[in-house]
Amino acid sequence: MAVPPAPTGSGTRGRAPGTPGQVLLPLALAQFICSFAGSNMNVMINDISEDLDTTVQGVQLAITIFLLVMAALMIPGGKLTDRLGRKRCLVAGLAVYGVGALLSAAAPGLGVLVLGNSVLEGVGTALLIPPVYILTTLYFTEATARARAFGAIMAMGGIGAAAGPLIGGLISWGLSWRAAFVFQALVVVVIVVLSRRIDDPLPPDPTRPFDTVGAVLSAAGLVLVVAGILAADDNGWLMAGLLLLGGLVLAGFFRWIRAKERAGAEPLLSTSLFRDRTSNLGLLTQHLQWLILMGVSFVVAAYLQVVRGYDAVRTGVIFTAATAGLLVASLAAERFAKRRAPRTLVMTGFAVTAVGIATLLAMAGDSSNAWASAPGLLMIGLGLGVMLTPSVNIVQSSFPEERQGEISGLSRSVSNLGSSLGTAVAGTILVADLAFGSYAAALIVLAVIGCGGFVAAMLLPRQPAARAGAAKSAT
Repeated sequence: MAVPPAPTGSGTRGRAPGTPGQVLLPLALAQFICSFAGSNMNVMINDISEDLDTTVQGVQLAITIFLLVMAALMIPGGKLTDRLGRKRCLVAGLAVYGVGALLSAAAPGLGVLVLGNSVLEGVGTALLIPPVYILTTLYFTEATARARAFGAIMAMGGIGAAAGPLIGGLISWGLSWRAAFVFQALVVVVIVVLSRRIDDPLPPDPTRPFDTVGAVLSAAGLVLVVAGILAADDNGWLMAGLLLLGGLVLAGFFRWIRAKERAGAEPLLSTSLFRDRTSNLGLLTQHLQWLILMGVSFVVAAYLQVVRGYDAVRTGVIFTAATAGLLVASLAAERFAKRRAPRTLVMTGFAVTAVGIATLLAMAGDSSNAWASAPGLLMIGLGLGVMLTPSVNIVQSSFPEERQGEISGLSRSVSNLGSSLGTAVAGTILVADLAFGSYAAALIVLAVIGCGGFVAAMLLPRQPAARAGAAKSAT
């Protein structure tokens, strides 16, 4: 485990640089709160819709926009870390996120909630999450230490997503749904205080160019694609038009970055990032993992509340099974990494997750017992926990230090696009007809996606990600 020396003129002048443990804690908490924000609203659907005089679709829209803003801005956010500095982007993102959380807590209607939660928290997350993964890669250079660090961060991210319904439900029941946003703001304050010990291992380069046109094209393309999916239950022609337009904009984005590269300029995203087969497969598995996690979270939470009539606490308690599975598997990431290749772990994770979805559907369908959902959710949590860390390690370790800003932004964008698509796709199927038939259809779609992830994992190389990363760095 190696910790880079703090650069001259760093933001922690006059203090000794933090130890790896001191660095890891705020980074893991940052991932926790962002993942928490993506799922805690799922158990407050009824409370929010009644208080703000909106609908289930309105709350789904707010959740999806939050995830979409993260996905659309994560690549530009990763690129800005090189120009502004990783520590500075981390703190700035936390500040924007905290303001958004407080605005959401005071929201008088859906529009202000979307501004605070969906836009400001989404922008803040896009700024702060790339530094989390870049700093982890730079501080933890030894393979085992890096696996342990990513395991802790992914465990906190998975717990935030899985425990979000429980924590949000308890806060909503004991106080109100608004207090859940105050809780987020308080956690942000704690992270800012803890991050004072973090030094930026690499100095920022203010002269580094920023591809504004590329940022606009990539964000617009992603927004149009997800908007098309959300329009599926309203207008088929609108859906097709948005998807086609989004595809054309993304094609224009790739043509733009290729043209900049040929002209010798620095694009928003280098096309060479997509030439690494191992990294591409790792990105695909990340995308599908978060799609399944957020899709299952939204579908099960909405079904239990709207169809079964469960309150926020009861719904949240049921999700403790998924939280327990994620926690156990994620905390064992280091041990798994020593004994099994990343390919094996990712394949196992998708297989267990698909079986868990099938179990959830089989046991919870005709049962009036709330805990009938627990075995399936436990298996889903275990499956996701097994594969979240190796997928991240595969991607991050495929590139040397100087490429970490780009690949971290791309990696997080792909993952958050998966989260937004999971809520959009599964939610669109479910809200079309809030009954068991739509619930089953949404889960079947997610299970099929899990099988697709298993096939993608089979194509990964057998060698450990650490070796691939070392080979890349040496060339």
